[in-house]
Amino acid sequence: MGKPTGFLEFEREEGKNIDPLKRLEGWEEFHTSLPKEKQEIQGARCMDCGIPFCQSGIMINGMVSGCPINNLIPEWNDLIYRGKWKEAVKRLLKTNNFPEFTGRVCPAPCEAACTAGINGPAITIKENERSIIDRAYEEGLIKAEPPKVRTDKKIAIIGSGPSGLAAADTLNKRGHNVTVFERHDRIGGLLMYGIPNMKLDKSVIDRRVNLMKEEGVEFVTNANIGENYAASDILKDFDAVVLATGASNPRDLKAPGRELKGIHYAVDFLRANTKSLLDSELKDGNYISAEGKNVIVIGGGDTGTDCVGTSLRHGAKSLVQFEIMNKLPVERTENNPWPQWPRILKVDYGQEEFVAKYGDDPRKYAINVKSFEGDAEGNLKKVKTVDVKWEKNDKGAIIPVEVPGSERDWEAELVLLAMGFLGTQNYVADAFGVELDARTNIKAGYGKFKTNVDKVFTAGDARRGQSLVVWAINEGRAVAKSVDEYLMGYTGL
Repeated sequence: MGKPTGFLEFEREEGKNIDPLKRLEGWEEFHTSLPKEKQEIQGARCMDCGIPFCQSGIMINGMVSGCPINNLIPEWNDLIYRGKWKEAVKRLLKTNNFPEFTGRVCPAPCEAACTAGINGPAITIKENERSIIDRAYEEGLIKAEPPKVRTDKKIAIIGSGPSGLAAADTLNKRGHNVTVFERHDRIGGLLMYGIPNMKLDKSVIDRRVNLMKEEGVEFVTNANIGENYAASDILKDFDAVVLATGASNPRDLKAPGRELKGIHYAVDFLRANTKSLLDSELKDGNYISAEGKNVIVIGGGDTGTDCVGTSLRHGAKSLVQFEIMNKLPVERTENNPWPQWPRILKVDYGQEEFVAKYGDDPRKYAINVKSFEGDAEGNLKKVKTVDVKWEKNDKGAIIPVEVPGSERDWEAELVLLAMGFLGTQNYVADAFGVELDARTNIKAGYGKFKTNVDKVFTAGDARRGQSLVVWAINEGRAVAKSVDEYLMGYTGL
């Protein structure tokens, strides 16, 4: 698999990113690919290790190690090394419905579990994956393949994010008649309106959706089930229903002054920006602008990074990113060994762009917001914070404790709350009468995905809570198997 001595002979090499200051001038994807010959050399670095944790997808200490959809990584690395790109894409598509998405936005737990990464740089698995699928599109290898035989079964998928699309694609290939309902005006869910264009160009989503349409999947937009579209009609007209509505309840910050104008959820900020960008290249003004404002992003995850990158492109006056947790180490600690997911400091694209423009990292660690203050008209003007240190309480739990005398004031006209999501929105669950669990996710066990309501299933973030795109694809494929078995009495999926 690959060249047995390739990891010794060849250095890790990735495609170049457009210069941070240059890419701040627009919204285009900023990562470029290696030439074909160089990508094949990267495939050669995949050693015949015999222990491919890269494709294991197992949980260790509550974190995933390896690929959750069990991509056949050593196999397609070997194929591109040998120049067999057509065969490589066939192997890739056996496990992944949408490698063009994961090859752009997945955090690559496969690379974190790569054996070569124990004592050196891991294989460029994510970039190899993206190169395989992008090259396949460029060379006309990806074509519509509608099923030759159709069943008489009709399936409704509620939600067109990665889980819903994966379920739809898999069930359609099985020969069932699939209709996807999406409450927004464009298909893609989280992929379309939750991830900025510079990370995932929306033409990449449209290309895949158009292919699925050619293969027979029907899409209905502006269909908000439980509001302008009756769940009872769905239950009457379809033989099975899959709720793949995501975990779209953003976590709020309960602090005095929260009601002030200028405090927004990150998801609303990002969604409005992408919609305006696609509708009018931001000319319609129908978005929350950071231009000329002192911006504070609260939350240190991927969504927070997206807010940083978007605010910089708007032309924010100043920007700071708060993280309540301590700063992570640069290298793995002894209690975080390979092949666990590495809990180390990551400098993502947003921070990289901020450093290029201002010379330092925008993140402030171990800091907590105490209150918001505004003017007489109710506009946000100031954020009050306090530093925290993490200590054990009487019950042994690690909790944040305020540091006396560390209170500070920060000027701000725009605050973006990027602190994650709590669960699915209740109105869809209520419309179908399905139960929620203690975490406000739709209640259903992994493997079966059945809710308490007959013929209604659920998958993705709506079932498991906020997670990765690759986990959503995993669940979309898995729920398709359960639905197929429910409808047919057996399954070959």
